[in-house]
Amino acid sequence: MTQPPQHAPQPDEPAPTCYRHPNRISYVSCVRCGRHACPDCLRPAAVGQQCVDCIREANKGTRRATAPFGGGVARRPVVTYTLVALNVLVYIIEIVYPKTVDYGGLIGGYYDGSIHALIGVAVGDVYRLLSNAFIHEPLGSGFGIFHIAFNMWALIVVGPALEAMLGRLRFVAVYLLSALGGSVLFYLLAPPNSLAIGASGAIFGLFGAWFVVARRLRLDSRMVVLLIVLNLVISFTVSGIAWQAHIGGLVTGAALTAAYAYAPRANRTLIQAGATVAVVVLLIAGVVVRDYQLVNTVILRF
Repeated sequence: MTQPPQHAPQPDEPAPTCYRHPNRISYVSCVRCGRHACPDCLRPAAVGQQCVDCIREANKGTRRATAPFGGGVARRPVVTYTLVALNVLVYIIEIVYPKTVDYGGLIGGYYDGSIHALIGVAVGDVYRLLSNAFIHEPLGSGFGIFHIAFNMWALIVVGPALEAMLGRLRFVAVYLLSALGGSVLFYLLAPPNSLAIGASGAIFGLFGAWFVVARRLRLDSRMVVLLIVLNLVISFTVSGIAWQAHIGGLVTGAALTAAYAYAPRANRTLIQAGATVAVVVLLIAGVVVRDYQLVNTVILRF
C-alpha cells in the first residue's frame, strides 16, 4: 500500500517587529506604508493608524496657518498680558522706590538741582523715550492709580484681537513704535523741562491700529472712532495730559498698521519690514533734530 508523501516541517516565521524599534514585536502596521510599528510609533488616523514618518511626510505639504496680514496665528494673547504684567511690575517698583519716575520719565533737557547735573534725552538719556511708556502716575499724585488702570483696561480690551490679527511680532512692533512715536512728538513739541509718563501713546497707537484693521476687514469701526474722539477731547481739555504723546502714538500706530494691512501679498513680509524700518528711521531723525535744537539753544545755557 502506497503511503502519502510526508511534508518536511517548516520553520516558524519570525514575528514582525517595529521598523523603528527592531526589538519590539508588533502585529499592527501603518495603513499608509504597510510597515509594522509599535504603539509609540503609531498615531490614530481617520482610518486605522499611521506611522510617525508618514504623518511627518504628509505634513510637509500642509500650509502653516497665518494671521490675516502675515505672521503666525496668535491663539493666545501672550504678548498683551506680558505687556500688562510689565506695566504692573514697574508700578509696584514705583511704589517701593518712588524715584523710578525721576529716572525713567521723559524729559527733554533739564538741570536737576538735587544732583547738580543735566538730565534728559538731549544729554544722552535716550532710554527715556521708551522707559516712560512703562511708568505711570504714582499713588497720591495726579490721576494716581486711575492712570495705569485705564491704560491697562484699554490694552486688555483691544490688545488680544489685534495680536490675533497682526501676529505677535507685528503687534509688538506697533505697540513699541507707537509708544516711541508718542515720545518723539512730545520731545519735539513740549518744553524741554516737561515730564511725560504713561503708556497712553502706545494705547492710542493701538486705537489707531484697530481703526485701520477694522476698515481693511470691513468691520464696524464706529466704536473705536468714538473711543478715539472721546479720548482726544479729554487730552485737549484736561490739564496735565501730554496730548503730544497721544497724537504721536495715534499717527504712528495707524500708519504702521496701514503698511501691514494694505501690503500686497507678493513680497508682503519684505514690504512690512521695510515700512517698520522706515518708521524707525523717521523717529530717529526727529530725535536728532530736537537734540540739535536743545543742545544749541537751551542746554548750553547752564
